[in-house]
Amino acid sequence: MGTNKATSVNGNQKLHAFFQGAVVPMDEAKVSVTTHALHYGTAVFEGIRGNWNEEQGKMFIFRMREHYERLIRGCKILLLDIPYTAEQLCDITVELVVRNGHNSDIYIRPLAYKSAEVVANLKLQELASDFTLITVPFGNYLGTDILKCCTSSWRRVDDNMIPTQIKSAGIYVNSMLAKTEATLAGFDEAIILGQDGHVSEGSGENVFMVAGGKLVTPRSEDNALPGITRESIMQLAAAELGIEVVERSIDRSELYLADEMFLSGTAAHLTPVVELDRRPIGTGEPGPVSTALQKLYFDVVVGRNPKYLHWCTTVVPQAVPA
Repeated sequence: MGTNKATSVNGNQKLHAFFQGAVVPMDEAKVSVTTHALHYGTAVFEGIRGNWNEEQGKMFIFRMREHYERLIRGCKILLLDIPYTAEQLCDITVELVVRNGHNSDIYIRPLAYKSAEVVANLKLQELASDFTLITVPFGNYLGTDILKCCTSSWRRVDDNMIPTQIKSAGIYVNSMLAKTEATLAGFDEAIILGQDGHVSEGSGENVFMVAGGKLVTPRSEDNALPGITRESIMQLAAAELGIEVVERSIDRSELYLADEMFLSGTAAHLTPVVELDRRPIGTGEPGPVSTALQKLYFDVVVGRNPKYLHWCTTVVPQAVPA
């Protein structure tokens, strides 16, 4: 993002980033071409949504602490030594959101990475680490309100190859290959199977289906990321709609026969899938469970549901002159 000098929020207000321990103009937040993470993908990241409530003039950051707790778990696995607690990372994020003065939905991207300017060194314990953070305006990630998907020919990596329970940068080559294959073939998104043929996840989302009156989603043992949006959807389904939620392995053919299907994720929110491999899911339209959960979820993330305000961090942006 360092070259995005034209990025602005309101008028001439330019965006800032948190970089090397300070808030700086985003166009100054640059790394060397010898940075280890650039060559080897030695980084972990998070995607966090800030949802703008126009009526209230407030930003609601969804489950920020849980995202940072997952980032810190990823740092532990990749031996990324960053000098911040989850609480400190939340404070840094709020400060940056206020500083950038956003008045629309945003995407918050924290990145912990091996910052050592060295190549040909594969020993994580010898490499310096750093943390950076950007916030950018962000709309509909998938570009559509309903999805037509395909089953990817690429298989999801196994946890014994690359840890699948964290958001490591390197693993997303797997996701990009699947997403590219799907979109080049005219689909919106890919469904990725695991090494054993069970459904794992989308290229950047968790998978749900409605079958037999139950909400079913793959287990983490199927190498699906334990998504924070996923967990939220599961809680809402059980507590607010009284729907039984089941985590189990799902066969590819089960998705074809499901009553409903949808994907969930920080970027994707909750988006119904109406077609898979040229086969309609259910009626070929968003179903009642998907629709009800989508409305519940959106009310929660923009601060309209008092019962779940504890999931949101409320921020009132105040633009600072550039």
